[in-house]
Amino acid sequence: MLRRFRLFVRGLATNWIGTLGVVLTTSAFLLFLFMEAMRLLGVVTNAYVGLISYLLLPALFILGLLLIPAGWRIYRRRTGRPTRELLSERFTPSLTEGKRAYGSSLVGLIAVLTLVNLLFLAGGGARMLHFMDEPVFCGTACHKVMHPEWETYRRSPHAHVKCVECHVGEGVDALVDAKLNGLWQMVSATFNLYERPIPTPVVNLRPARETCEQCHWPEKFYGDRLRVNPGYAFDRASTPHYSTLALKMNSGTGEHSGTIHWHIAAANEVRYQPASEDRTVMRWVEVRDPRGGYRRYENRRLPAASGEDVRVLDCIDCHNRATHIYEDPEEAVEARIAAGALVRALPYIKREGLAALTGSYADKAAARRGVFNHLQGTYGRQYRAATASLQEELDTAVAVLQATYDRNIHPRMHVDWNPYPDHRGHRNGLGCFRCHNRDMVDEQGEAVSHECTLCHSILAFESPEPFQFLLPVAEKARDRRMHEYLQAEFLRGRR
Repeated sequence: MLRRFRLFVRGLATNWIGTLGVVLTTSAFLLFLFMEAMRLLGVVTNAYVGLISYLLLPALFILGLLLIPAGWRIYRRRTGRPTRELLSERFTPSLTEGKRAYGSSLVGLIAVLTLVNLLFLAGGGARMLHFMDEPVFCGTACHKVMHPEWETYRRSPHAHVKCVECHVGEGVDALVDAKLNGLWQMVSATFNLYERPIPTPVVNLRPARETCEQCHWPEKFYGDRLRVNPGYAFDRASTPHYSTLALKMNSGTGEHSGTIHWHIAAANEVRYQPASEDRTVMRWVEVRDPRGGYRRYENRRLPAASGEDVRVLDCIDCHNRATHIYEDPEEAVEARIAAGALVRALPYIKREGLAALTGSYADKAAARRGVFNHLQGTYGRQYRAATASLQEELDTAVAVLQATYDRNIHPRMHVDWNPYPDHRGHRNGLGCFRCHNRDMVDEQGEAVSHECTLCHSILAFESPEPFQFLLPVAEKARDRRMHEYLQAEFLRGRR
């Protein structure tokens, strides 16, 4: 059998084109088997090896299969002899003997090899699709381009969710669109055609009902979610203060309908037309009324609406950074103080930590040196006596801030401090105020409600206590009226 195979391969190598086809096909097939064996044994796990195994080798295999008949066709035209005669000459009598015109042995061998080719392509194709669905492929195959997104993904609330579950969705159409888009991304990465930083793919994301709502059911949103946001002053003790919100999470139906998720209840369909590609400015927004019509609010600062770019609001319009979350530098420092990674025993730790993070650095290596030099130099010169027993805490602070910089800043992709607005809320961008503002008015001139307590009760605002507005208030307190109003609003919603 092996002898027949060698004779068959020799017969296919009619000229340099056919020979190249045989070499490519055979080499790709054997290398694929070898690489798969190494993967199964756990010897290789790198995503770049997957690119070779599941993309490059099958492509070379198919190219070789195409070159072989192309070489045979050129060979036949050059000789001007019939196919039967050439077969007898190239494949010797041992392969062409038999009752049929082209020899039963030859036909049988071709049939076996064709079956092997089909199995190889089917298996390789299946492995390729499976490999391309893995987060490690998305995050590391195009390492330079996707490294910022990979770093934030691995530290996100959705780190256990595959990229394709949000970026592809279900169905054949979604799969085909995603793979075609992926091919363009590979071309862009290969020929350096991509933008820096990578723009948020707001246009290409699948509807939330095909992605988010596979896990998050709007009908199950209920009650309030308490969020205590500690902040810290720039004084020596980094004195804490608190902003506390009771987020109204209900699904937008029932007695308490004026809540955060009111927007995605089926009965309250919200549509809008963006005036900017990134959807940070709205031309108009309209809401379905109980009679089935729509009440439209138009942005009076913009010209009359035109075009057909109309979208039904869903989860992604607010939760646009649900996974790839970049931090604001001040919030990053405060979060690490709150977690105990940066200790307030270090004098002015918020001020000095923020200064170290936001320095001007050429690259990450320079940033690591700069953070080290700033903290060690500042505390060594100005606060040596106060920090003499805190060297371990100081070393930890240096390491924590270096890691914070590495997580958020990626100079090669022009990713500086939080280049992407987060529409959930309104702390790092317009967020809710894209629609809830004085300029969005209906025909009667009435604006969309922008009352703070529409979506959350305020229990403290940069206050010394986490629940400041639930405490008794002094008669002559400067903020007494606001204190009483916010306290009453919260308690009224619980009766």
